[in-house]
Amino acid sequence: MDYLRIDHVDKSFGSHHVLKNINLLIKKGEFVSIIGPSGSGKSTLFQLIGGLLQPNQGNIFLNDENITGTKGHISYMPQAPSLFPWRTIIENVMLGQELSGKKQKAIATAMLEKAGLSDYTDQYPNALSGGMKQRASFIRALLSSQELLLLDEPFGALDEFTRLDMQQWLLSIWESNKRTILFITHNIEEALYLSDRIIILSSNPATIIKEIKVPFDRPRSSELWLEKDFLQYKKEIYSCLKG
Repeated sequence: MDYLRIDHVDKSFGSHHVLKNINLLIKKGEFVSIIGPSGSGKSTLFQLIGGLLQPNQGNIFLNDENITGTKGHISYMPQAPSLFPWRTIIENVMLGQELSGKKQKAIATAMLEKAGLSDYTDQYPNALSGGMKQRASFIRALLSSQELLLLDEPFGALDEFTRLDMQQWLLSIWESNKRTILFITHNIEEALYLSDRIIILSSNPATIIKEIKVPFDRPRSSELWLEKDFLQYKKEIYSCLKG
């Protein structure tokens, strides 16, 4: 059964047509990346799924429930970690639990330990590196009660080595939890390395111009990036984006 269904969604801002007839089916536990030119409406699509915006046309369903224009159904992780500087790391990652009234400190502590942050639980965000902050932010998203995670270029601001480390860490965490993830990225290699499927958007108004099923077995290692098939898929996606 399809977990998330986006059905004939259009979105305009005044005369500016951003999304056109978007149809997308996501199965529970899938990792799906969305890639497209800058300004093609990827973040707008996330805001529609999260209920922050209302489509001009179409509907969004989660578990067959129409959630169009309603909030509280997804967990969202932006490019910036967005940790509250006045809260400790443990307090930050437990924020979603706190809001839902279901605090589980032992689980949060165990997740921080797995992320290599056990020495920082009572520290404040300014004590952490960029990669550490992103790990804490992702743990906060994982600890929320929502099953669907929307990750909006979460590694875009990181240097190349930290980014690769975070990609490997994200895969290890996802493979043990199997939450449903929609992931926005501009990085073709990142999309291929992480995803089950890749959705390619055109420029405005954005339409889905291609869907690629990523064939590589899991678990994946960084050596995959140098394999012939990986490079061939990279060329195909690049050619599609270039038009």
